[in-house]
Amino acid sequence: MLSDGLGWGLLAVPAMIAAAMLLPRPVPAMPAGLTALVLLPALGVWVALRRYRYARWLVDDTGFGYRRGRMWQVETRVPRTRVQHVDLKHGPLERHFRLATLVVHTAGTRDSAVAVRGLDADEATRLRDLLARQIDQDDDGHAAD
Repeated sequence: MLSDGLGWGLLAVPAMIAAAMLLPRPVPAMPAGLTALVLLPALGVWVALRRYRYARWLVDDTGFGYRRGRMWQVETRVPRTRVQHVDLKHGPLERHFRLATLVVHTAGTRDSAVAVRGLDADEATRLRDLLARQIDQDDDGHAAD
């Protein structure tokens, strides 16, 4: 799965080799290097925008849902009773662009966390607080039983 930076980095290596094979011979090293420095970040931005465009989330009384992808769609549904805790992550670039990654930790071992990347920082905070209130309500309800 190419959802993390390492996966896209591994994809970039064969892409650079293929591009180098298509270039006319002899290729001056400087223009090829500059081309790679321009095209690879542009590819990363294009992929990020496409991923953002086709990602949706939903919070309702039953829990949290997240869908991403266009051709290969991935849908994740986390019942609110399975949510353990919720985190926000802010990397350096995310802080610069006022973005955040919401991580919903769940009970269980398989895929025990759902990460929603590229959220507006304020929206991510609101979503985290909403999910935390649901967790607190569930805890209070179980204590009364």
